[in-house]
Amino acid sequence: MYRIFVVEDDPVIAGAVRRHLESWGWDVRCAEDFSDVLGEFQRFDPQLVLLDISLPFFNGYHWCKEIRRVSSVPVIFISAASDSMNIVMAMNMGGDDFIAKPFDLDVLTAKVQALLRRAYGLSEPRNVIERGGAVLDLAAGELSAGDSRVELTKNELRILKTLMESRGVVSRDELMLSLWQTDSFVDENTLTVNVGRLRRKLEGAGLGGFILTKKGLGYYIAGEEVRP
Repeated sequence: MYRIFVVEDDPVIAGAVRRHLESWGWDVRCAEDFSDVLGEFQRFDPQLVLLDISLPFFNGYHWCKEIRRVSSVPVIFISAASDSMNIVMAMNMGGDDFIAKPFDLDVLTAKVQALLRRAYGLSEPRNVIERGGAVLDLAAGELSAGDSRVELTKNELRILKTLMESRGVVSRDELMLSLWQTDSFVDENTLTVNVGRLRRKLEGAGLGGFILTKKGLGYYIAGEEVRP
């Protein structure tokens, strides 16, 4: 599991980036003490750093230079100051890539993946998905939360995979298409039965309320932003 260190003083952006990258199975930590970014970096020992330019106390250029004194870890700058001068400065300070704000989280993920592959010659298959403290192991076909493990049927695995990979609400039609590769000739009650059975299993593992219903729209994972 790759460790990624996010140095971003906007808690909304930092939280969104952390949650998104964690959904790919990575271990993500956000900087807390902006006067001691290097200390936090050394204690966490990440394999990649996402670094904003405008920060309290010292800017990202300063911290990139400090990090480069002790490590060759890949650094991606993320900043709204995306003019050519700042991009050149970021590269000269030791940055490996630059992403301008506002950015798409999927684009960020693609850049992180590409840089990890170049830096370590490895690619981690997406065999696990994490949401709200629960980990879905696609290879083993089970969901774990703490000490509890739930063995899943093929349909239950597909339902959870679709919901946990999605942002916000997944419509019933989308779930039916994911399960049966068709939206025709399938009784909607069959989906309801499958979701109900899965919910009972999750309740037994202490995950009651993990799958929620948005009336008239579909299903979503607790804690996700609900978008119509």
